[in-house]
Amino acid sequence: MVMDWARHITLLLLRGVAGLLFLQAGGMKILDWFGGVPAQFGGHPPFLWQAWIAGMLQLPGGAAILLGLFTPPLASVLPGEMAVAYFQFHQPNGAWPIQNHGEAAVLLCFIFLLFAAHGAGNWSVDALLPRRK
Repeated sequence: MVMDWARHITLLLLRGVAGLLFLQAGGMKILDWFGGVPAQFGGHPPFLWQAWIAGMLQLPGGAAILLGLFTPPLASVLPGEMAVAYFQFHQPNGAWPIQNHGEAAVLLCFIFLLFAAHGAGNWSVDALLPRRK
């Protein structure tokens, strides 16, 4: 009984933190939160550029993960976006995530894989939706 409660609360916390971090990354790219994308990285991404597409996955995807809404299908797509981010932007700067500052991309990739495999947990919007048979 205690282990079930601990499992539910840790899934909620992990989902909440991962969703919030992802939402903030998308908000920075799309809505210029926290000063937007720095000028040395190109500034606000133009419509349909790769960084804009990433932001459009991150902003609503992060919000949905935070709430636990449509978690398994979303969490099946988002690791791909994180893998692209890592291999295209981080990995060329060093062999290991600690060297190339890609720790967040790697962690989010595997956190989303966990939610793709196990769902959002009982404390989520998904748990409130009627299930198909």
